[in-house]
Amino acid sequence: MITNDLFVNLIEYSPQWENCSENLSFLSLLLEDLTSSDLIILPEMFNSGFSLNPTKIAEKMDGRTIKWMIEISLKKHTAICGSLVIEDNGNFYNRFIFVAEGKIVTYYDKRHLFSYGGENQSYTSGNKRVVFSYRGWKICPMICFDLRFPVWFRNTEYYDLLINVANWPDSRIDTWDTLLKARAIENLCYVCGINRIGSEPTGLNYIGHSSIYTPVGKKLNLTNNRNAIYNHTISLDEIKKWRSQYNFLDERDHFKILKD
Repeated sequence: MITNDLFVNLIEYSPQWENCSENLSFLSLLLEDLTSSDLIILPEMFNSGFSLNPTKIAEKMDGRTIKWMIEISLKKHTAICGSLVIEDNGNFYNRFIFVAEGKIVTYYDKRHLFSYGGENQSYTSGNKRVVFSYRGWKICPMICFDLRFPVWFRNTEYYDLLINVANWPDSRIDTWDTLLKARAIENLCYVCGINRIGSEPTGLNYIGHSSIYTPVGKKLNLTNNRNAIYNHTISLDEIKKWRSQYNFLDERDHFKILKD
């Protein structure tokens, strides 16, 4: 099924620290009255907060959080995505999961781990960029710190939507706003950035600024600091219009990313 207009819901909230049960219960209540959605986007490590204790919070691919995502996708007739900590073959990953129609469509492991905060000491880096299709849209996921590395996400496959799920602190929020807009402009695509709010025991504070940018860098939705569902409709026709008018992608440089 091809959906020209995609109705996107961004879930900006304050997760309870390392408490999956509380977070899933809260999200279930928050989504209870949601009547219209093509895509629900949750923040990075949405079921735990940005924890460096993977042995405490990690789940398997058939764990409770993914089962919850499958349940929501079926109940609300929508896709749902976000990142959580997954244990896979003895390694821990900060993994983006995309679920639709009651099934895992794809996943992406965070490539650029936040070494400044010690994430690389607790998790294994991903080594594969992912572009997948959903309702006629080509989508590329990224996670938080990935946003700073444009080469890894250069639009060589004509994807339509770039999704960044994050725990991006308030001390660097201007960078978040600027880079989301830049990724939209340089790749001539929509960019959805979803960030959490609240605080965590480490002392970090988060003020959201979740937003959607058009292929020419126009910000579509407003943000504020409270638990909320933000939504907006994005359009394939808009992408076609701007790419027809500004055919920059066809003139991009060709390159090859070498393996580590």
